[in-house]
Amino acid sequence: MRLHRNLVFAVIDGLHEIFNEGSYADKVVQKLLKRDKRWGSRDRSFVAETVYEIVRWKRLYAEIAEVKEPFSRENLWRLFAVWATLRGISLPDWKQIAPTPTRRIKGRFDELSKIRKFKESIPDWLDQLGEKELGKKWSEEISALNQQAPVILRANTLKISRDKLRSVLEDENIDTEFIKGYPDALQLVERTNVFSTEAFKNGLFEVQDASSQLVADFLDVQPGQRVVDTCAGAGGKTLHLAALMQNKGQIIAMDIYGNKLKELKRRARRAGAHNIEPRVIESTKDIKKLHGKADRVLIDAPCSGLGVLSRNPDAKWKLQPEFLDTIKQTQSTILESYSKMVKHGGKLVYATCSILPSENQDQVTHFLSKEAGQDFTLIKDKKILSHQSGFDGFYMALLERKQ
Repeated sequence: MRLHRNLVFAVIDGLHEIFNEGSYADKVVQKLLKRDKRWGSRDRSFVAETVYEIVRWKRLYAEIAEVKEPFSRENLWRLFAVWATLRGISLPDWKQIAPTPTRRIKGRFDELSKIRKFKESIPDWLDQLGEKELGKKWSEEISALNQQAPVILRANTLKISRDKLRSVLEDENIDTEFIKGYPDALQLVERTNVFSTEAFKNGLFEVQDASSQLVADFLDVQPGQRVVDTCAGAGGKTLHLAALMQNKGQIIAMDIYGNKLKELKRRARRAGAHNIEPRVIESTKDIKKLHGKADRVLIDAPCSGLGVLSRNPDAKWKLQPEFLDTIKQTQSTILESYSKMVKHGGKLVYATCSILPSENQDQVTHFLSKEAGQDFTLIKDKKILSHQSGFDGFYMALLERKQ
């Protein structure tokens, strides 16, 4: 592979923003991809994938390169040189690239690969926490979460069947595969920009991980019901609920962030979902108005996001132990408060994209032991680990409020 100067400079600039300025990797990559209109799809892929790879393996590469944060420009070039060397890419004779000790890099890589926190490139505290909560499964799980996530589509059944969507995408030269056990899902055979397709513009599909697609189904919604999606965000699961309800009944999509609900409105228009009513949560009154009035409630709770590290590798560097303590308290409060919206005889799903029992089944057990949970029974729950499913790590619990 021949390295092109303008592409590599873009990677270095992106890494500087992510590591030294605290910017989010996905936003930085989005911006970088608009940097030069002359870049083809291969150029853009190189920039995006290289940035994500170096972010994912930051600790390992920094250890090999013997550099520490904050990274100077020179240090970022050294990280890049480690990345290239480990991939067998010949480094050009540029002044920014110091002479690279290839043999020493490979030797250090072999040595550090025997120690999990370096091999899987994670902070010490996260390695200790993962082992404490998942035991022997932690090694396999963090290894799976360090793989690049597959691109999964969800057919919008308000407009098209999954089988028909597959044919439509074939006509746009995009090959997909069915995934057993996921009725609306298609997996891309090769990564490509699906957002530029006519099928996407016409609202025939959404990009949504296979594990995430199980949540709406788990809630057991029926056409004509009143459903509340309490942490709707930009509405990935809300749109799926609308499709499962065949646009009949009402979905109240709530969130504390109005800008996310604006995005949901835009997506709902494209998807042809007409039964969604976005509502910003401005105070506890907005929740109290709905006490005892919902047939179904979805709590897709804020969480550590440890189940989606394969698509958000910078999260492991931004996440701090104190945030985990705070988020667990938030989860507990939300579950206690929002569960009151469920009618007697109605159902509730508590879900997270975390793999930690302390954010998942422990939260449900704690809720059921409290006064607010006395009315509820756990019907079933599902724990999804990435190394077992090949998709995001997720948790979902279905609870029913007694008649």
